[in-house]
Amino acid sequence: PYGEVYPAKGERKARVGLLLGCAQRVLRPSINQATIQVLQENGVEVVVAPEQACCGALNLHAGDKEGARALARKNLKAFREVDYVVTNAAGCGSGMKEYPLLFLGEPEEEEARALAAKVKDVALLLEEVGFAPPPPPKRPLRVAYHDACHLAHAQGVREAPRRLLRAAGLEVLEPREWELCCGSAGTYNLFQPEIAEALGRRKAENLEATGADLVATGNIGCLTQIQAYLDLPVLHTVELLALLYEGKDPLA
Repeated sequence: PYGEVYPAKGERKARVGLLLGCAQRVLRPSINQATIQVLQENGVEVVVAPEQACCGALNLHAGDKEGARALARKNLKAFREVDYVVTNAAGCGSGMKEYPLLFLGEPEEEEARALAAKVKDVALLLEEVGFAPPPPPKRPLRVAYHDACHLAHAQGVREAPRRLLRAAGLEVLEPREWELCCGSAGTYNLFQPEIAEALGRRKAENLEATGADLVATGNIGCLTQIQAYLDLPVLHTVELLALLYEGKDPLA
């Protein structure tokens, strides 16, 4: 169960609010737990506001703009008292960065702009506060990194997660066609399952062809989609880092 405040270890470098996500906390709660742990290890105090809501991105995918606004209004209130809002799902991060568009011409527009400016992907924040790498793995590990579209294309975050993984002593491998979608794309895999499956299989083949031991990515949708077509373990970047902080073998 989540408390409300998780203190930083050592000197506090920042105080952040963590967006838990709606699908993620059900499908893979370990990602949020790992995010809290890794942030604490790096001097970040984590606030988990119980009044937070879904970011609203899935409502927008389905054309429900008013529903998305209702959810976003809750988040405008929930994340007022933090330095940054940390997201660990690329789709959520992109959704919150679009709050100024969602509230364009509305009374909340200025507040939405202020909140959007505080939203940071967890990999980016870790770099900015000064990443303290975990102990290196006890055996060489080759990691294929998959770029989530909403992280690489929408937010322009590509190098930060790679630098974190290399700093942790991992060999990072690059798959062919990194820029192609895996087929998850919010709700796309639900509305266009045949095309989504073709994309998922193509992505899985490219990742497997790297010869990696496991795959890392920064989005729950991608992770779930790729895992359906790939025999290799697929972990969120922070899950992998958390295991290394604990001295555990990610392949065990």
